[in-house]
Amino acid sequence: MRVTISEFARLVGLAPSALRFYDDCGLLPPAEVDAANGYRYYDQSQRARARLLRDLREIDLPLPEVRVALDADPSEVAEVVRAHLRTLEARSAATRTAAANLLTQLLAEHTTAVLGGPELASAIRQVTPTAAVHSEDNLVLSCVLIELGPDELSFVATDRYRMAVRTVRPVEFGGASGQVLVPADQLAAVSRWAAAGDIVRIEARSGERVRLAYGDEVRELDTIDAEYPAYQAILDNLTPPACRVVVDRLNLLDALTGREVVAFDIDPEAVRIGDEVKLDAVGSGSVRIGFTAGLLAAALEASVGPDVLLEICASDRPAVVRSADQGTFTTLVMPVRLDG
Repeated sequence: MRVTISEFARLVGLAPSALRFYDDCGLLPPAEVDAANGYRYYDQSQRARARLLRDLREIDLPLPEVRVALDADPSEVAEVVRAHLRTLEARSAATRTAAANLLTQLLAEHTTAVLGGPELASAIRQVTPTAAVHSEDNLVLSCVLIELGPDELSFVATDRYRMAVRTVRPVEFGGASGQVLVPADQLAAVSRWAAAGDIVRIEARSGERVRLAYGDEVRELDTIDAEYPAYQAILDNLTPPACRVVVDRLNLLDALTGREVVAFDIDPEAVRIGDEVKLDAVGSGSVRIGFTAGLLAAALEASVGPDVLLEICASDRPAVVRSADQGTFTTLVMPVRLDG
């Protein structure tokens, strides 16, 4: 049974003008065109193709890829959609970074954030050890990224083998959201000073030094004009963990002493290192995974509380180390390949 373009448009959720466009593109030609008046008629059998076309365009799939997908089997269409989602996610991360950089450049007034001094000192202590050792060849990674926003401040550091992220909720915030890069060694140097302050005010302006102040005391930090790795994209793209266990933090730290590389066999009830170490654990999933002992130990030392949560998606993917008692601090640690 054939219907007019208006009726077909209603059936498939497309505007008649869109159907004319897709006809012109060769993606969805009508079943019949009246030679006398040019009216388009569509067959009921075209409804599935039209709805797929509508859905693909709703996710902004480019027309060349739509053309391929329309004539593919469902599994091939699914792969086209997955590839498109990966492209959108990468583009979104790049857009967020560009927008944050632009906002930083456009700040006409100081961006100010007020937070507790002990909280700032804690964030500095947890994050700065993860930054790379300072060198002219590795300037960006020897810095800490501070993201300033009305809902939270994020402190981020990475040396590419591990990454630490601590968030703190500001007591007050003024100005536009933005971000600054400050040398990790300079930030670490003000940790004890910040801990003595009831509240500390952070003031940032594009192209100027960052000011930290409480009472009449002020500390200034250099800023680096450079692009920081897109850390949020890394966090957003983490695969859901196949293994999650809570284990005693200090016992796990002790088990790493004197080792260079450690191989863990983890199950829902225990974390084992060969036959010599068995630590009680609570969780789900099983995995065998290796770490450089020093990197994992640093992540454990930066955590707080008696327990630590390990989240592992695979033996060759970054493991997430979280303080069981502090959800605002997260560390990612890269594993190492185990022989055999």
